[in-house]
Amino acid sequence: MSKQSQWALARAPASVGNVAAGFDLLGHTFEGPFDEVLARRSRQPGVRITRITGCAVELPFDPAHNTAGAAAMALLESEQPGFGVDLEIRKGIAFGAGLGGSAASSVAALMAVNALHPEPLSREQLYPYAVSGEAASSGARHGDNVGPMLLGGLVMATPERALPIPVPTGLFCAVVHPRCVLETRESRAVLVEPYPLHQVVRQTTYLAQLIAGSYRGDLSLLRAGLHDVLVEPRRAALVPGFARVKQSLLDAGALGGSLSGAGPSVFAWCADKPTAERVSEAMRAAFAEAGLASEGWVAPVDGPAAEVVECGT
Repeated sequence: MSKQSQWALARAPASVGNVAAGFDLLGHTFEGPFDEVLARRSRQPGVRITRITGCAVELPFDPAHNTAGAAAMALLESEQPGFGVDLEIRKGIAFGAGLGGSAASSVAALMAVNALHPEPLSREQLYPYAVSGEAASSGARHGDNVGPMLLGGLVMATPERALPIPVPTGLFCAVVHPRCVLETRESRAVLVEPYPLHQVVRQTTYLAQLIAGSYRGDLSLLRAGLHDVLVEPRRAALVPGFARVKQSLLDAGALGGSLSGAGPSVFAWCADKPTAERVSEAMRAAFAEAGLASEGWVAPVDGPAAEVVECGT
């Protein structure tokens, strides 16, 4: 055991969930804010959360109700590595921002704990444990945030596996976070009522074009597919000024955009970096008109994966 790492620090990036037409299915990371989790081996079985920093709201220390703790518990209970862990969570992604903050804590915890394992699992093998962690926060098992965080870039996340999707060269995203909070559970509550079949078919058409455009590197197909006729219309009223922000990103030259995850953040895909920078400025100005300060990021859609930053004995 002396040669095994006794502690590991891991980092997971922010993400854009849903990507318009891909509700609970598509997501991609981007270089911007991130969460970190420090995991230390313990002779005491199980998982303990010893410290949480960087969050403006109080997060649960009970590991069963914390995404990082729940993910680590699922991994240890399944793998039985013969040790417990103490976790320190360092939040860099704002709470209720729609940027995958709960998923990032889940994935960072898994990466850190896995680095302590005598026989570390592959990223693909970690996926179901990451989904279990995410469910502790959202109340639903979906992988559109944890999948891309584990693998990087654009990912299709099914209940069973995460599949990387190619991204056209030079594609950039603009992501803007208005300074307000929208919790995932609240945002999912407006989706309870069923949808008519014709709307589902229309959404599927957009999703097919979005995926085909990604594989073919066809920006016209991406433009045709970046629409959401199911989730966005019901969630739009939860985000002040959303209609104006959405129009501003289109007017500024984006291929398309929508709410990032559950919102209130908004993303846009753009053909190049200069366009993305212009789109970001336009969205921030639109949020300002609605009385909301904001922060924004411009980065390649083919974003980074979670990583182990440091290990020690």
